[in-house]
Amino acid sequence: MALAREIYQALEDIVGPENISDDPADIEAYRSPLNRSSNHVGPYYGVFTPKGEAVLLPGSTEEVQAIVKVCNKYKLKAKASSTFWSSMGYPSGDHTIQLDMRRMDRILEIDEKNQFAVIEPYVIGAQLQAEAMKVGLNTHMIGAGAGCSPLASCSYLGYGPDSIFMGYANENLLGAEWVMPNGEIMRTGSLGSGLGWHYGEGPGPGVRGIFRGALGPMGVITKVALKLYPWPGPAKLPVEGIIPAYRTVLPDNINGYTVSFPTWQAWADACYKIWDAGIGYIAHRQFNKFGTDLKAAMIRIVTDPAKTLSDLEELLEDPEVKQHTEEARYEFEIVLAGMTSRDIMWQEKALDEILAETGGWKVSAMTDPVSKGWLLLYLIRMGHKNLNFVYSGSYEGCYGMNGNPDFGTQYVEEVSEMKREWEKKGNFVAAGGDCMMGGIARIGGGGGVGWENFTHFDGHSKESTEGTFEFFEAVNKFCKEKKLGLDMGRMNAPCRGADGRTPPQEVRNEMFSASAQPVVYQYQKKIKDTFDPNDLGDGYYQWADLK
Repeated sequence: MALAREIYQALEDIVGPENISDDPADIEAYRSPLNRSSNHVGPYYGVFTPKGEAVLLPGSTEEVQAIVKVCNKYKLKAKASSTFWSSMGYPSGDHTIQLDMRRMDRILEIDEKNQFAVIEPYVIGAQLQAEAMKVGLNTHMIGAGAGCSPLASCSYLGYGPDSIFMGYANENLLGAEWVMPNGEIMRTGSLGSGLGWHYGEGPGPGVRGIFRGALGPMGVITKVALKLYPWPGPAKLPVEGIIPAYRTVLPDNINGYTVSFPTWQAWADACYKIWDAGIGYIAHRQFNKFGTDLKAAMIRIVTDPAKTLSDLEELLEDPEVKQHTEEARYEFEIVLAGMTSRDIMWQEKALDEILAETGGWKVSAMTDPVSKGWLLLYLIRMGHKNLNFVYSGSYEGCYGMNGNPDFGTQYVEEVSEMKREWEKKGNFVAAGGDCMMGGIARIGGGGGVGWENFTHFDGHSKESTEGTFEFFEAVNKFCKEKKLGLDMGRMNAPCRGADGRTPPQEVRNEMFSASAQPVVYQYQKKIKDTFDPNDLGDGYYQWADLK
Protein backbone atom coordinates (compact mmCIF):
# COMPACT_ATOMS: atom_id res chain seq x y z
CA MET A 1 0.00 0.00 0.00
CA ALA A 2 1.41 3.39 -1.02
CA LEU A 3 1.89 6.14 1.51
CA ALA A 4 -0.71 8.86 1.50
CA ARG A 5 0.63 11.92 -0.32
CA GLU A 6 0.31 13.98 2.85
CA ILE A 7 2.62 11.59 4.76
CA TYR A 8 5.05 11.26 1.86
CA GLN A 9 5.32 15.04 1.55
CA ALA A 10 5.94 15.42 5.28
CA LEU A 11 8.80 12.94 5.08
CA GLU A 12 10.19 14.44 1.87
CA ASP A 13 10.29 17.84 3.53
CA ILE A 14 12.66 16.33 6.13
CA VAL A 15 15.19 14.45 3.99
CA GLY A 16 14.78 16.11 0.60
CA PRO A 17 13.38 14.58 -2.62
CA GLU A 18 16.67 12.83 -3.47
CA ASN A 19 16.65 10.86 -0.20
CA ILE A 20 13.17 9.33 -0.24
CA SER A 21 11.46 6.99 -2.66
CA ASP A 22 8.30 4.95 -2.94
CA ASP A 23 9.20 3.72 -6.41
CA PRO A 24 8.29 0.00 -6.54
CA ALA A 25 11.72 -0.86 -7.97
CA ASP A 26 13.50 0.88 -5.09
CA ILE A 27 11.27 -0.70 -2.48
CA GLU A 28 11.78 -4.16 -3.99
CA ALA A 29 15.55 -3.70 -3.65
CA TYR A 30 15.05 -3.34 0.12
CA ARG A 31 13.59 -6.80 0.66
CA SER A 32 15.31 -9.86 2.08
CA PRO A 33 14.61 -13.43 0.95
CA LEU A 34 13.26 -15.74 3.60
CA ASN A 35 12.46 -19.40 3.76
CA ARG A 36 11.29 -21.85 6.34
CA SER A 37 14.71 -22.64 7.75
CA SER A 38 17.00 -19.64 7.57
CA ASN A 39 17.17 -15.96 8.36
CA HIS A 40 20.31 -15.59 6.24
CA VAL A 41 19.59 -16.53 2.62
CA GLY A 42 17.16 -18.98 1.08
CA PRO A 43 15.17 -17.77 -1.91
CA TYR A 44 13.45 -20.99 -3.08
CA TYR A 45 10.00 -20.15 -1.75
CA GLY A 46 10.06 -16.66 -3.16
CA VAL A 47 9.07 -15.36 0.26
CA PHE A 48 10.56 -12.01 1.17
CA THR A 49 10.30 -9.56 4.00
CA PRO A 50 7.26 -7.30 3.61
CA LYS A 51 7.47 -4.30 1.35
CA GLY A 52 8.07 -1.01 3.02
CA GLU A 53 5.89 1.86 1.90
CA ALA A 54 8.88 4.12 1.34
CA VAL A 55 12.64 4.13 1.76
CA LEU A 56 14.36 7.08 3.43
CA LEU A 57 18.04 7.94 3.80
CA PRO A 58 18.31 10.33 6.77
CA GLY A 59 21.50 12.35 7.08
CA SER A 60 21.47 13.50 10.69
CA THR A 61 20.06 12.88 14.15
CA GLU A 62 17.73 15.81 13.66
CA GLU A 63 16.31 14.28 10.50
CA VAL A 64 15.83 10.93 12.24
CA GLN A 65 14.01 12.64 15.10
CA ALA A 66 11.74 14.51 12.71
CA ILE A 67 10.95 11.27 10.85
CA VAL A 68 10.04 9.48 14.07
CA LYS A 69 7.74 12.35 15.06
CA VAL A 70 5.94 12.05 11.71
CA CYS A 71 5.62 8.31 12.30
CA ASN A 72 4.01 8.97 15.68
CA LYS A 73 1.59 11.44 14.16
CA TYR A 74 0.42 9.02 11.47
CA LYS A 75 0.91 5.73 13.40
CA LEU A 76 3.47 4.61 10.83
CA LYS A 77 6.05 1.97 11.74
CA ALA A 78 9.74 2.58 11.04
CA LYS A 79 12.68 0.19 10.74
CA ALA A 80 16.27 1.43 10.63
CA SER A 81 19.20 -0.64 9.43
CA SER A 82 22.89 -0.02 8.96
CA THR A 83 24.36 -2.79 6.80
CA PHE A 84 21.45 -5.23 6.39
CA TRP A 85 23.36 -8.38 7.43
CA SER A 86 20.18 -10.44 7.81
CA SER A 87 16.42 -10.27 7.60
CA MET A 88 16.08 -8.56 10.97
CA GLY A 89 17.29 -5.36 9.30
CA TYR A 90 14.17 -5.19 7.17
CA PRO A 91 10.50 -4.54 8.02
CA SER A 92 8.50 -7.46 9.38
CA GLY A 93 5.04 -6.02 8.84
CA ASP A 94 2.95 -3.68 6.75
CA HIS A 95 2.58 0.12 6.96
CA THR A 96 6.33 0.46 7.61
CA ILE A 97 9.02 2.72 6.23
CA GLN A 98 12.63 1.58 5.83
CA LEU A 99 15.39 3.85 7.09
CA ASP A 100 18.68 3.19 5.33
CA MET A 101 21.37 4.78 7.49
CA ARG A 102 24.17 4.81 4.88
CA ARG A 103 24.40 8.61 4.69
CA MET A 104 25.39 8.69 8.37
CA ASP A 105 28.81 7.14 7.86
CA ARG A 106 31.26 9.34 9.75
CA ILE A 107 33.84 8.55 12.38
CA LEU A 108 33.27 11.66 14.47
CA GLU A 109 36.17 11.26 16.87
CA ILE A 110 39.00 8.94 17.84
CA ASP A 111 40.27 9.79 21.30
CA GLU A 112 43.73 8.22 21.33
CA LYS A 113 44.46 9.06 24.98
CA ASN A 114 41.20 7.76 26.43
CA GLN A 115 40.88 4.97 23.88
CA PHE A 116 37.44 5.41 22.41
CA ALA A 117 35.80 6.32 19.12
CA VAL A 118 32.52 8.09 18.35
CA ILE A 119 30.78 6.80 15.24
CA GLU A 120 27.56 7.00 13.23
CA PRO A 121 25.44 4.00 12.15
CA TYR A 122 26.99 3.23 8.74
CA VAL A 123 30.62 3.16 9.87
CA ILE A 124 31.71 -0.43 9.29
CA GLY A 125 34.18 -2.47 11.31
CA ALA A 126 36.93 -2.39 8.67
CA GLN A 127 36.68 1.39 8.37
CA LEU A 128 36.93 1.97 12.12
CA GLN A 129 39.72 -0.59 12.52
CA ALA A 130 41.82 0.97 9.76
CA GLU A 131 41.61 4.43 11.36
CA ALA A 132 42.16 3.12 14.90
CA MET A 133 45.28 1.18 13.90
CA LYS A 134 46.88 4.40 12.68
CA VAL A 135 47.09 5.53 16.30
CA GLY A 136 47.99 2.15 17.84
CA LEU A 137 44.45 1.08 18.71
CA ASN A 138 41.98 -1.55 17.54
CA THR A 139 38.24 -2.14 17.65
CA HIS A 140 36.23 -5.19 18.61
CA MET A 141 35.19 -7.01 15.42
CA ILE A 142 32.01 -9.04 15.69
CA GLY A 143 31.67 -12.51 14.22
CA ALA A 144 29.50 -11.21 11.38
CA GLY A 145 32.61 -9.56 9.99
CA ALA A 146 34.28 -6.33 8.98
CA GLY A 147 31.46 -5.26 6.69
CA CYS A 148 29.00 -4.85 9.55
CA SER A 149 28.25 -1.86 11.75
CA PRO A 150 29.85 -1.73 15.22
CA LEU A 151 27.04 0.60 16.27
CA ALA A 152 24.47 -2.03 15.33
CA SER A 153 26.35 -4.83 17.06
CA CYS A 154 26.69 -2.99 20.36
CA SER A 155 22.96 -2.34 20.17
CA TYR A 156 22.16 -6.03 19.69
CA LEU A 157 24.47 -9.07 19.40
CA GLY A 158 28.18 -8.56 19.53
CA TYR A 159 30.53 -11.42 20.30
CA GLY A 160 33.41 -12.33 18.08
CA PRO A 161 36.85 -13.93 17.90
CA ASP A 162 38.51 -11.10 19.84
CA SER A 163 35.99 -11.09 22.72
CA ILE A 164 38.60 -12.75 24.94
CA PHE A 165 40.58 -9.48 24.84
CA MET A 166 38.04 -6.85 23.80
CA GLY A 167 34.84 -8.18 25.29
CA TYR A 168 31.28 -8.46 24.07
CA ALA A 169 30.09 -5.49 21.99
CA ASN A 170 27.77 -4.11 24.65
CA GLU A 171 30.69 -4.15 27.12
CA ASN A 172 32.33 -1.63 24.79
CA LEU A 173 29.36 0.71 24.56
CA LEU A 174 29.97 4.06 26.24
CA GLY A 175 27.78 7.08 25.57
CA ALA A 176 24.93 6.76 23.08
CA GLU A 177 22.57 9.13 21.33
CA TRP A 178 19.16 7.47 20.99
CA VAL A 179 16.09 8.75 19.19
CA MET A 180 13.43 7.02 21.23
CA PRO A 181 10.22 5.66 19.67
CA ASN A 182 8.30 8.63 21.07
CA GLY A 183 10.54 11.04 19.14
CA GLU A 184 12.51 12.35 22.09
CA ILE A 185 16.33 12.16 22.15
CA MET A 186 18.07 10.46 25.06
CA ARG A 187 21.80 10.83 25.55
CA THR A 188 23.10 8.19 27.90
CA GLY A 189 25.80 7.99 30.52
CA SER A 190 28.23 10.87 30.91
CA LEU A 191 27.01 12.29 27.59
CA GLY A 192 23.59 12.81 29.15
CA SER A 193 25.14 15.09 31.76
CA GLY A 194 27.13 17.11 29.27
CA LEU A 195 30.41 15.50 30.33
CA GLY A 196 31.46 13.89 27.07
CA TRP A 197 31.31 10.37 25.66
CA HIS A 198 33.64 8.52 28.00
CA TYR A 199 31.26 6.67 30.34
CA GLY A 200 28.24 4.50 29.62
CA GLU A 201 26.22 4.73 32.82
CA GLY A 202 26.08 7.45 35.55
CA PRO A 203 26.04 10.30 36.18
CA GLY A 204 23.58 10.34 33.28
CA PRO A 205 20.92 7.73 32.48
CA GLY A 206 22.05 4.15 31.90
CA VAL A 207 19.56 2.47 29.57
CA ARG A 208 21.66 0.19 27.39
CA GLY A 209 19.59 -2.78 28.58
CA ILE A 210 16.47 -1.17 27.12
CA PHE A 211 17.61 -0.37 23.61
CA ARG A 212 20.10 -3.26 23.40
CA GLY A 213 18.61 -6.52 22.21
CA ALA A 214 15.59 -4.87 20.63
CA LEU A 215 16.71 -5.86 17.11
CA GLY A 216 15.95 -2.40 15.79
CA PRO A 217 12.32 -1.66 16.68
CA MET A 218 13.03 0.52 19.74
CA GLY A 219 13.82 3.77 18.01
CA VAL A 220 17.09 4.63 16.28
CA ILE A 221 20.62 4.84 17.67
CA THR A 222 22.33 7.68 15.81
CA LYS A 223 25.73 7.91 17.52
CA VAL A 224 27.72 5.79 19.96
CA ALA A 225 31.09 5.90 21.65
CA LEU A 226 32.92 2.58 21.69
CA LYS A 227 35.96 1.48 23.67
CA LEU A 228 39.12 0.89 21.68
CA TYR A 229 41.98 -1.41 22.65
CA PRO A 230 45.77 -1.45 22.30
CA TRP A 231 47.09 -2.66 18.96
CA PRO A 232 50.78 -3.58 19.08
CA GLY A 233 51.04 -4.14 15.33
CA PRO A 234 51.76 -1.87 12.35
CA ALA A 235 49.69 1.23 11.61
CA LYS A 236 48.48 -0.46 8.43
CA LEU A 237 48.03 -4.20 7.95
CA PRO A 238 50.41 -5.30 5.18
CA VAL A 239 48.34 -7.49 2.85
CA GLU A 240 49.79 -9.94 0.34
CA GLY A 241 48.32 -12.45 -2.10
CA ILE A 242 45.30 -12.40 -4.40
CA ILE A 243 41.68 -13.36 -3.91
CA PRO A 244 40.77 -15.37 -1.93
CA ALA A 245 44.22 -16.13 -0.50
CA TYR A 246 44.95 -12.79 1.15
CA ARG A 247 47.35 -12.93 4.08
CA THR A 248 49.36 -10.61 6.28
CA VAL A 249 52.92 -10.72 7.56
CA LEU A 250 53.24 -9.23 11.03
CA PRO A 251 56.12 -8.63 13.46
CA ASP A 252 57.24 -11.39 15.81
CA ASN A 253 55.18 -9.95 18.68
CA ILE A 254 51.99 -11.23 17.00
CA ASN A 255 51.56 -14.94 16.37
CA GLY A 256 48.66 -17.16 15.41
CA TYR A 257 48.09 -20.89 15.86
CA THR A 258 45.53 -23.61 15.49
CA VAL A 259 45.75 -25.66 18.67
CA SER A 260 44.16 -29.06 19.12
CA PHE A 261 43.57 -31.57 21.89
CA PRO A 262 43.12 -35.31 22.43
CA THR A 263 39.61 -35.04 23.94
CA TRP A 264 36.83 -32.54 24.43
CA GLN A 265 37.58 -32.48 28.13
CA ALA A 266 41.16 -31.44 27.40
CA TRP A 267 39.78 -28.81 25.03
CA ALA A 268 37.58 -27.43 27.81
CA ASP A 269 40.41 -27.53 30.35
CA ALA A 270 42.59 -25.50 27.98
CA CYS A 271 39.92 -22.80 27.75
CA TYR A 272 39.90 -22.36 31.52
CA LYS A 273 43.69 -22.32 31.70
CA ILE A 274 43.97 -19.72 28.94
CA TRP A 275 41.49 -17.50 30.75
CA ASP A 276 43.35 -17.93 34.04
CA ALA A 277 46.67 -17.11 32.40
CA GLY A 278 45.22 -13.96 30.82
CA ILE A 279 46.71 -14.68 27.40
CA GLY A 280 45.20 -14.35 23.96
CA TYR A 281 44.23 -11.41 21.76
CA ILE A 282 41.87 -13.59 19.72
CA ALA A 283 40.55 -17.08 20.47
CA HIS A 284 37.89 -18.69 18.31
CA ARG A 285 36.88 -21.97 16.70
CA GLN A 286 36.46 -20.30 13.33
CA PHE A 287 37.46 -22.58 10.48
CA ASN A 288 35.42 -25.51 11.74
CA LYS A 289 32.44 -23.83 10.09
CA PHE A 290 33.60 -25.70 6.98
CA GLY A 291 32.99 -28.98 8.86
CA THR A 292 35.40 -31.21 10.73
CA ASP A 293 35.81 -33.56 7.74
CA LEU A 294 36.20 -30.81 5.12
CA LYS A 295 38.00 -27.91 6.80
CA ALA A 296 41.57 -29.09 6.10
CA ALA A 297 40.81 -29.40 2.39
CA MET A 298 38.93 -26.10 2.37
CA ILE A 299 41.86 -24.30 3.97
CA ARG A 300 44.04 -25.61 1.13
CA ILE A 301 41.55 -24.20 -1.37
CA VAL A 302 41.12 -20.74 0.14
CA THR A 303 44.86 -20.26 0.69
CA ASP A 304 45.72 -21.20 -2.91
CA PRO A 305 44.28 -18.93 -5.66
CA ALA A 306 44.85 -21.71 -8.21
CA LYS A 307 42.35 -24.03 -6.47
CA THR A 308 38.55 -24.03 -6.52
CA LEU A 309 35.73 -26.00 -4.92
CA SER A 310 36.02 -28.50 -7.75
CA ASP A 311 39.32 -29.63 -6.16
CA LEU A 312 37.63 -30.57 -2.89
CA GLU A 313 37.09 -34.29 -3.50
CA GLU A 314 40.63 -34.80 -4.79
CA LEU A 315 42.12 -32.94 -1.84
CA LEU A 316 40.19 -35.12 0.60
CA GLU A 317 42.27 -38.06 -0.62
CA ASP A 318 45.59 -36.25 -0.12
CA PRO A 319 47.53 -37.91 2.75
CA GLU A 320 48.70 -34.55 4.12
CA VAL A 321 45.15 -33.23 4.14
CA LYS A 322 43.97 -36.38 5.90
CA GLN A 323 46.65 -35.90 8.54
CA HIS A 324 45.60 -32.26 9.01
CA THR A 325 41.97 -33.38 9.36
CA GLU A 326 42.80 -35.84 12.13
CA GLU A 327 45.18 -33.43 13.89
CA ALA A 328 42.49 -30.78 14.09
CA ARG A 329 39.39 -32.64 15.34
CA TYR A 330 39.22 -30.84 18.69
CA GLU A 331 40.76 -27.48 17.84
CA PHE A 332 40.46 -23.74 18.00
CA GLU A 333 42.48 -20.79 16.74
CA ILE A 334 44.38 -18.43 19.02
CA VAL A 335 46.28 -15.22 18.29
CA LEU A 336 48.83 -13.94 20.77
CA ALA A 337 49.75 -10.25 20.70
CA GLY A 338 52.55 -9.04 22.93
CA MET A 339 52.59 -5.41 23.97
CA THR A 340 56.34 -5.79 24.57
CA SER A 341 58.93 -8.38 23.58
CA ARG A 342 58.87 -9.80 27.13
CA ASP A 343 55.08 -9.98 26.99
CA ILE A 344 54.99 -12.12 23.84
CA MET A 345 57.74 -14.38 25.21
CA TRP A 346 55.73 -14.95 28.38
CA GLN A 347 52.49 -15.61 26.44
CA GLU A 348 54.23 -18.11 24.17
CA LYS A 349 55.65 -19.96 27.17
CA ALA A 350 52.28 -19.92 28.92
CA LEU A 351 50.55 -21.38 25.86
CA ASP A 352 53.20 -24.09 25.52
CA GLU A 353 52.75 -25.01 29.17
CA ILE A 354 48.97 -25.14 28.83
CA LEU A 355 49.31 -27.42 25.82
CA ALA A 356 51.69 -29.67 27.75
CA GLU A 357 49.31 -29.85 30.73
CA THR A 358 46.31 -30.73 28.56
CA GLY A 359 48.09 -32.97 26.05
CA GLY A 360 47.44 -30.47 23.27
CA TRP A 361 49.52 -29.47 20.26
CA LYS A 362 49.91 -26.83 17.58
CA VAL A 363 48.47 -28.16 14.31
CA SER A 364 51.50 -28.51 12.07
CA ALA A 365 49.71 -27.72 8.79
CA MET A 366 48.85 -24.25 10.08
CA THR A 367 52.39 -23.23 11.03
CA ASP A 368 53.77 -22.53 7.54
CA PRO A 369 54.00 -18.83 6.58
CA VAL A 370 51.14 -18.90 4.06
CA SER A 371 48.65 -20.60 6.37
CA LYS A 372 49.69 -18.52 9.36
CA GLY A 373 49.49 -15.25 7.40
CA TRP A 374 46.02 -16.17 6.15
CA LEU A 375 44.89 -17.12 9.66
CA LEU A 376 46.15 -13.84 11.13
CA LEU A 377 44.50 -11.63 8.52
CA TYR A 378 41.25 -13.59 8.68
CA LEU A 379 40.91 -13.39 12.46
CA ILE A 380 42.17 -9.83 12.95
CA ARG A 381 40.20 -8.23 10.12
CA MET A 382 37.27 -10.69 9.79
CA GLY A 383 37.00 -9.77 6.13
CA HIS A 384 36.36 -13.27 4.77
CA LYS A 385 32.78 -13.77 5.90
CA ASN A 386 31.61 -14.47 2.34
CA LEU A 387 33.06 -17.92 3.00
CA ASN A 388 30.07 -18.61 5.25
CA PHE A 389 28.13 -19.13 2.02
CA VAL A 390 30.80 -20.87 -0.04
CA TYR A 391 29.36 -24.38 -0.32
CA SER A 392 25.81 -23.81 -1.49
CA GLY A 393 24.85 -20.18 -1.09
CA SER A 394 22.82 -20.60 2.11
CA TYR A 395 23.56 -21.48 5.71
CA GLU A 396 22.16 -21.24 9.19
CA GLY A 397 23.56 -22.02 12.62
CA CYS A 398 21.79 -24.33 15.02
CA TYR A 399 22.04 -25.67 18.58
CA GLY A 400 23.94 -22.82 20.28
CA MET A 401 24.62 -24.47 23.68
CA ASN A 402 26.04 -21.27 25.08
CA GLY A 403 27.67 -21.61 28.47
CA ASN A 404 30.90 -22.63 30.12
CA PRO A 405 33.18 -25.06 28.25
CA ASP A 406 32.09 -28.09 30.28
CA PHE A 407 28.45 -27.41 29.41
CA GLY A 408 28.93 -27.55 25.64
CA THR A 409 31.51 -30.33 25.55
CA GLN A 410 29.23 -32.79 27.33
CA TYR A 411 26.78 -32.60 24.39
CA VAL A 412 29.02 -31.96 21.39
CA GLU A 413 29.50 -35.62 20.41
CA GLU A 414 25.79 -36.37 20.68
CA VAL A 415 24.96 -33.25 18.69
CA SER A 416 27.56 -34.08 16.03
CA GLU A 417 26.30 -37.65 15.65
CA MET A 418 22.74 -36.40 15.28
CA LYS A 419 23.78 -34.01 12.51
CA ARG A 420 25.88 -36.71 10.80
CA GLU A 421 22.81 -38.92 10.55
CA TRP A 422 20.80 -36.10 9.01
CA GLU A 423 23.63 -35.32 6.58
CA LYS A 424 23.20 -38.83 5.13
CA LYS A 425 19.77 -37.84 3.82
CA GLY A 426 21.49 -35.55 1.31
CA ASN A 427 19.53 -32.38 1.99
CA PHE A 428 22.52 -30.33 3.15
CA VAL A 429 26.31 -30.52 3.01
CA ALA A 430 27.83 -33.63 4.59
CA ALA A 431 30.72 -32.03 6.46
CA GLY A 432 31.27 -34.48 9.30
CA GLY A 433 28.49 -33.60 11.73
CA ASP A 434 30.65 -31.23 13.73
CA CYS A 435 30.50 -27.81 12.08
CA MET A 436 30.62 -26.07 15.44
CA MET A 437 31.97 -22.54 15.21
CA GLY A 438 32.18 -20.17 18.13
CA GLY A 439 34.15 -17.95 20.43
CA ILE A 440 36.41 -19.29 23.17
CA ALA A 441 35.28 -16.36 25.29
CA ARG A 442 31.99 -14.52 25.05
CA ILE A 443 33.04 -11.78 27.48
CA GLY A 444 36.29 -9.97 28.11
CA GLY A 445 38.88 -12.04 29.94
CA GLY A 446 37.06 -15.31 29.35
CA GLY A 447 33.82 -16.93 30.37
CA GLY A 448 31.41 -18.83 28.19
CA VAL A 449 31.81 -20.38 24.75
CA GLY A 450 29.44 -20.65 21.80
CA TRP A 451 28.62 -23.64 19.60
CA GLU A 452 27.02 -22.46 16.37
CA ASN A 453 26.73 -25.60 14.25
CA PHE A 454 26.72 -24.42 10.63
CA THR A 455 24.28 -26.15 8.31
CA HIS A 456 25.01 -25.43 4.64
CA PHE A 457 22.04 -25.94 2.32
CA ASP A 458 20.85 -24.94 -1.15
CA GLY A 459 18.36 -22.14 -0.74
CA HIS A 460 17.23 -22.52 -4.36
CA SER A 461 16.20 -26.16 -3.84
CA LYS A 462 12.82 -27.13 -2.37
CA GLU A 463 14.19 -30.50 -1.24
CA SER A 464 17.25 -28.98 0.44
CA THR A 465 15.32 -26.16 2.07
CA GLU A 466 12.55 -28.39 3.42
CA GLY A 467 15.03 -31.05 4.53
CA THR A 468 16.98 -28.42 6.44
CA PHE A 469 13.78 -27.14 8.01
CA GLU A 470 12.91 -30.67 9.19
CA PHE A 471 16.39 -31.00 10.68
CA PHE A 472 16.02 -27.71 12.53
CA GLU A 473 12.69 -28.82 13.92
CA ALA A 474 14.41 -31.97 15.24
CA VAL A 475 17.20 -29.83 16.70
CA ASN A 476 14.68 -27.55 18.39
CA LYS A 477 12.99 -30.57 19.96
CA PHE A 478 16.39 -31.92 21.06
CA CYS A 479 17.33 -28.59 22.67
CA LYS A 480 14.06 -28.46 24.59
CA GLU A 481 14.39 -32.04 25.83
CA LYS A 482 17.98 -31.47 26.96
CA LYS A 483 17.12 -28.05 28.43
CA LEU A 484 19.78 -26.42 26.29
CA GLY A 485 17.69 -23.32 25.70
CA LEU A 486 16.17 -22.06 22.46
CA ASP A 487 17.84 -23.49 19.37
CA MET A 488 19.60 -20.58 17.66
CA GLY A 489 18.30 -21.70 14.27
CA ARG A 490 14.80 -20.86 15.43
CA MET A 491 15.62 -17.59 17.21
CA ASN A 492 13.72 -15.51 14.67
CA ALA A 493 10.74 -17.84 14.45
CA PRO A 494 8.66 -15.72 16.84
CA CYS A 495 9.55 -12.61 14.86
CA ARG A 496 8.02 -13.64 11.55
CA GLY A 497 5.79 -16.24 10.00
CA ALA A 498 6.29 -18.31 6.86
CA ASP A 499 5.21 -15.33 4.75
CA GLY A 500 7.77 -13.04 6.39
CA ARG A 501 5.18 -11.22 8.46
CA THR A 502 4.77 -11.07 12.20
CA PRO A 503 3.07 -14.29 13.34
CA PRO A 504 0.07 -14.32 15.66
CA GLN A 505 0.84 -13.46 19.25
CA GLU A 506 -0.13 -17.00 20.31
CA VAL A 507 2.83 -18.33 18.29
CA ARG A 508 5.21 -15.88 19.94
CA ASN A 509 3.83 -16.67 23.39
CA GLU A 510 4.30 -20.40 22.83
CA MET A 511 7.93 -19.89 21.82
CA PHE A 512 8.82 -17.59 24.71
CA SER A 513 6.97 -19.62 27.32
CA ALA A 514 9.41 -22.45 26.60
CA SER A 515 12.41 -20.29 27.45
CA ALA A 516 14.34 -20.63 30.69
CA GLN A 517 13.10 -17.25 31.96
CA PRO A 518 9.76 -16.42 30.31
CA VAL A 519 9.16 -13.56 32.74
CA VAL A 520 11.86 -11.61 30.86
CA TYR A 521 9.57 -11.34 27.85
CA GLN A 522 6.65 -10.18 29.98
CA TYR A 523 8.75 -7.32 31.33
CA GLN A 524 9.93 -6.47 27.82
CA LYS A 525 6.30 -5.89 26.88
CA LYS A 526 5.97 -3.42 29.75
CA ILE A 527 9.11 -1.63 28.55
CA LYS A 528 7.80 -1.47 25.00
CA ASP A 529 4.45 -0.09 26.13
CA THR A 530 6.26 2.64 28.08
CA PHE A 531 8.78 3.73 25.45
CA ASP A 532 6.75 2.97 22.31
CA PRO A 533 3.13 3.82 23.16
CA ASN A 534 2.12 4.11 19.49
CA ASP A 535 3.65 0.72 18.59
CA LEU A 536 6.02 2.07 15.94
CA GLY A 537 8.45 -0.84 16.34
CA ASP A 538 8.11 -3.97 14.24
CA GLY A 539 7.76 -7.64 15.13
CA TYR A 540 11.40 -8.25 15.91
CA TYR A 541 10.99 -6.84 19.38
CA GLN A 542 10.69 -9.97 21.49
CA TRP A 543 7.89 -9.71 24.03
CA ALA A 544 5.27 -12.06 25.35
CA ASP A 545 1.80 -11.70 26.77
CA LEU A 546 1.98 -14.64 29.17
CA LYS A 547 -0.55 -15.31 31.90
